[in-house]
Amino acid sequence: MKNTESKNKDMNCLKATLWIGKKGCTESTIEEIRRQVEGRKTIKVKWLRNTDIKPEDIAEKSGTKLIQTRGRTMLLGRKQN
Repeated sequence: MKNTESKNKDMNCLKATLWIGKKGCTESTIEEIRRQVEGRKTIKVKWLRNTDIKPEDIAEKSGTKLIQTRGRTMLLGRKQN
């Protein structure tokens, strides 16, 4: 249970560094996710209500690990080799 509390706390403490707008997840968005994950271990991504997003697909396309999803917010991190 402590591990879940730790993840929830991590998600609340981070500020979103990327917003996905009405155009959805474009190739430039995927590139920005890659760039940010290289500089940080974990990033927080949010998206608009009217935008259809599948967090698993974004993680796969960007080569990142989907850590957590809550509502319209997801945490992405570096994949461990």
